[in-house]
Amino acid sequence: MSGTSKSWVLVTGAAGFIGFHLCRALLARGERVIGIDAVNDYYAVSLKRDRIAVLESLAGADEQFRFAELDFADEAALEMAVAAEDIDRIVHLGAQAGVRYSLQNPRAYARSNLLGHVNILEVARHRAVRHLVYASSSSVYGRSAALPFRVEDRVDYPISLYAATKRADELMSETYAHLYRLPQTGLRFFTVYGPWGRPDMAVWLFTQKILAGEPIPLFAGGELLRDFTYIDDIITGVVAALDNPPPDDGAVKAGGSVSPHRLYNIGNNKPERVNRLITLIEAATGREALIDHQPMQPGDVEATFADIGAIASDLGFAPATPLEQGISLWVDWYRGYIAR
Repeated sequence: MSGTSKSWVLVTGAAGFIGFHLCRALLARGERVIGIDAVNDYYAVSLKRDRIAVLESLAGADEQFRFAELDFADEAALEMAVAAEDIDRIVHLGAQAGVRYSLQNPRAYARSNLLGHVNILEVARHRAVRHLVYASSSSVYGRSAALPFRVEDRVDYPISLYAATKRADELMSETYAHLYRLPQTGLRFFTVYGPWGRPDMAVWLFTQKILAGEPIPLFAGGELLRDFTYIDDIITGVVAALDNPPPDDGAVKAGGSVSPHRLYNIGNNKPERVNRLITLIEAATGREALIDHQPMQPGDVEATFADIGAIASDLGFAPATPLEQGISLWVDWYRGYIAR
């Protein structure tokens, strides 16, 4: 895909972390992008507004980027926003995120992640889009003891409602791929971090507290393993997936479907202990962390570790950013952002 198409790419969650970076990458190669986002207050609305302002500044006079503030779980609002536009591809990244928050507000997850996903599937079906790429999560693997996590593994035992909704999205997408031959790719993201990241995630929270001289809440002694994946590597994988819709050829795809539907892990393929993350942030900030030891939290898992063999083989995906480099880049951005 050269980016010269006159059609639009619809990106949900455009004010979010991954959605913002994807929109920016698509605009850079000449795509026309419609971004939608509810801009809710799950975390700082000001950060989301700042991301959208950057995208609008990149659009210029050509109006390559259009933004609609709406809740895609609202069927009527979604249909109205896209009714007059020629949309040929969709990247559905919008969702209610967060494992721990799903214990407090489960209905938000049912609305956004279940009803919202169906609404996007319906838009894709009735528009006969060339490809729908959607966000799943490494959380679907639950406490699987088999490492690394493989897309061929059974994932029938989620340990959080967030994970359950993401697995449900995969199953609904499989149904639409089977019934309507709708080409789809589901991406199981593994602990994404980097500039413009989310304040509810460990990398942001730890950096903020270290610089403020406040204690870090550290679960399970910092021994939890996470497959931290830098945002630029993630976006390279998302774009590669978008450009390569699965064929409707009856062959078995990554994840096991014989319909035009693939599932990929998209991670760094190198889990790191949370303690090492803290050490690297200390080095990048020049500050020592204060630790508030806390027990393992409900819904958390001991380890995440992405087997990326399928996406590497099919799309040539190869993460290139080691954690020490990514954390240095992250801290540089964070200091610049909060100093504005």
